[in-house]
Amino acid sequence: MGPNRRQFLIGAAALALPPGARTTVRAPESTGTRLVLLGTKGGPALASHGRANPGTLIWIDGTPHVVDCGYGTSRQLISAGVPLNTVRSLFITHHHSDHNLEVGAIAYNGWAAGSSGRVDVYGPPGLERMVQAFFEYMKFDIETRIEDEGRPDLRRLVFVHEFDKPGIVLQTRDVKVTAALVRHPPIRQAYAYRFDSKDRSIVLSGDTTYAPELAEVAKGADVLVHEVLYRPGVEALLRRVGDATRLREHLLASHSLPEDAGRIAARAGVSTLVLSHFVPGDDPSITDAQWAEGARAHFQGRIIVGRDLMEISPEARAQGSA
Repeated sequence: MGPNRRQFLIGAAALALPPGARTTVRAPESTGTRLVLLGTKGGPALASHGRANPGTLIWIDGTPHVVDCGYGTSRQLISAGVPLNTVRSLFITHHHSDHNLEVGAIAYNGWAAGSSGRVDVYGPPGLERMVQAFFEYMKFDIETRIEDEGRPDLRRLVFVHEFDKPGIVLQTRDVKVTAALVRHPPIRQAYAYRFDSKDRSIVLSGDTTYAPELAEVAKGADVLVHEVLYRPGVEALLRRVGDATRLREHLLASHSLPEDAGRIAARAGVSTLVLSHFVPGDDPSITDAQWAEGARAHFQGRIIVGRDLMEISPEARAQGSA
């Protein structure tokens, strides 16, 4: 498949997106830090036509950084106006499928779209093995495209950086990224990330129950994006599932209520709390006001109830705020 046909296919994919999908996010800029929620649904995709699986885009001086990449994140990046061949770094919070299912696919899709640049992938132990397993099952396709299209070897372009303790995982002249251990039992290696750039500080909680240490890493940040569980919605979901005692125990032990998110935001002294990774994430009967109510009881700053492809502006109250 030559360059012209590849460009045609990429353009066709963009044209097939739902009407208005691109209008949510402005075109990339060469300066400044921008935050876009790619997917806001917690848990595996299953058969849902609502929110997309977790993924967050942080654009720093025109360079896209992606935190978590559940199913569909490649498509969400295209919807956000991000050429897949410009993605240079991926950060994984933990190894649940709704956070890592497209870690190999995003690197591959960027490569297939013409990238010959380096991609760095950061995350807890197990990440190297996952990426190598992806390369193994895509071996035939990768080697065929190397021979047939003259592509560079994707396997030589992807660099995995595993870590097993909190600390700085990336530092350049544009950004410092710090990982902080959070509480997501039974997974022990689950992390939040803090991005500090020249003009903005953004913290992403990852999946966690109430974790006071998260407030410490988020101290004084501009934005805290925090996962959230709405208990009445979960109880309604479990009634539909049937015998779900173990699932109830897991959800309540490893995720945060809105009140928890509000307490962490208040302790950290952040300016804006963004609720995301909604559990349940596919119940349209739960209103924005219901999601935000518990957080508002403890946090008096700006609260935004996230939506897919929403850009969180530092200047004005975003659509969907409470």
